[in-house]
Amino acid sequence: MTNLWRSRIWLRRNLRAAVIVGLFSVASGRDSNSMSTTSFVDTVHAGERLIDPFPMRLRAVLATSADPRSLLADNGTMPDLNGGVAWLNSTPVSSQSLRGKVVLVNFWTYTCINSLRALPYVKRWASKYQKSGLVVIGVHTPEFSFEKQQSNVGAALSDLHISYPVVMDSNYRIWQDFNNQYWPAFYIVDAKGRIRYEHFGEGDYGDSERVIQELLKENGATDLDLNLVSDSVRGIEGPASNDEGSPESYIGYHLAERFSSPEKLDHDKQRIYSPPAELRLS
Repeated sequence: MTNLWRSRIWLRRNLRAAVIVGLFSVASGRDSNSMSTTSFVDTVHAGERLIDPFPMRLRAVLATSADPRSLLADNGTMPDLNGGVAWLNSTPVSSQSLRGKVVLVNFWTYTCINSLRALPYVKRWASKYQKSGLVVIGVHTPEFSFEKQQSNVGAALSDLHISYPVVMDSNYRIWQDFNNQYWPAFYIVDAKGRIRYEHFGEGDYGDSERVIQELLKENGATDLDLNLVSDSVRGIEGPASNDEGSPESYIGYHLAERFSSPEKLDHDKQRIYSPPAELRLS
């Protein structure tokens, strides 16, 4: 997919996206010392060598279309999925073996809050439309080095109750094959292996589900439940509140912003910082 083609897609969809750069604290206690043993700077530089520009987390707001056929396009053949280092919840799956199925490919990572807030929809689509011919593939592409550990990813799948196939894309090979740049990202593929719809970031779940329904009908599915799934989840996977008072921020000095502790910021050292005397919204 060329950059020119992507630019046209962005213009056509009138995408207005907010770039979210932040680290969501790992909910599990299984990785309690990971941040102290991992060089965040090395992780960032590794990512910059792999992809350009630096991958972004997005929360996107798009207009909803009443007719899913108006959203469909032919964005090329689905790349293969042979670049992963391990498959969880499944034996290895290839794009060729998925022919005859409608496929949702979801790029995500388990520390990304934007990815987590999309998961309730992805999990419900996987369950609701499985018998109608939908296959959901999670592509777990890490942002930080500790997310490359299979035990950590496996624990996250268990905690998040994810049962569909997930491929660990620890070397960014599948990410590059799709020319992807975002967490979360959604690619919906028809039964002939053609990418018919893309969405980057949170939101627009109604349009995504309508596209799934339309492609399933194209593939001969009948008696579909056309009611859209809703998100009643709260907590980590719950939707963003409307009164967020502070932005996300990376942990670590390389990309840290708005550092307010009275102590001097130390580089490459473990240190306990005290809170500032006053906290204020920026």
